[in-house]
Amino acid sequence: MYHFFVPEADGASGRITIVGSDVNHIKNVLRMKPGEKIVVSNGEDCDFYCVIAEILPDRVEADVLPEEVEESELSAKLILFQGLPKNDKMEWIIQKAVELGAYEIVPVAMKRSVVRLDEKKQKTKIPRWNSISESAAKQSGRRVIPEVTGVMSWKEAMTMAKQMDRILVPYENARGMEATKEALEQLKPGMKVGIFIGPEGGFESSEIEEAREAGALVISLGHRILRTETAGMAALTMCMMQLELS
Repeated sequence: MYHFFVPEADGASGRITIVGSDVNHIKNVLRMKPGEKIVVSNGEDCDFYCVIAEILPDRVEADVLPEEVEESELSAKLILFQGLPKNDKMEWIIQKAVELGAYEIVPVAMKRSVVRLDEKKQKTKIPRWNSISESAAKQSGRRVIPEVTGVMSWKEAMTMAKQMDRILVPYENARGMEATKEALEQLKPGMKVGIFIGPEGGFESSEIEEAREAGALVISLGHRILRTETAGMAALTMCMMQLELS
């Protein structure tokens, strides 16, 4: 079932109006007709099953159905702190992280990050990254659209992470998977969990020490060294499984 976001959506009136680019998408791309069912989210905490009532030139009117939409969000908020990767890898990382349940994505300029985004470049990149997040949220049936923040320094990211309930740092030199299992078992509903992923060159040892001093649990993702775009997905998948089972 196709999924759309309407920030002001309120089921109390019994009808929701869809405007903007989604109108063209419904009419000319999906070629939907009145009577077809869709899901509408307000992007925060409410989903509604709806049936399309009218498709007009500038808007789509949908009637709210009484059925409850199954919860699609994880019981804890996973915040992915991603070391800036090269090329367009960040776009792929955002798309897949949203599909796997990340609540927020924070690009981080780490010591071994080759890419440096100045303020001018960020003005182009950040809206593009958030557009990818929204598309992935629609595709995967998310209730919220995960925000992709502006690029943070390592110090800024650590300050933000210190406010969270748990910090996980996958690192190739970490001890075995038993420690990873112990760390995952600490994840509980309602927590905010920061997951730090290094760039292509990995973390500097000083960054790992600073993370430990901030209370981070340094974990292993197995015996193989994963690429930066793979490591985050592996960590999110492990956390997702733990939370779905808890």
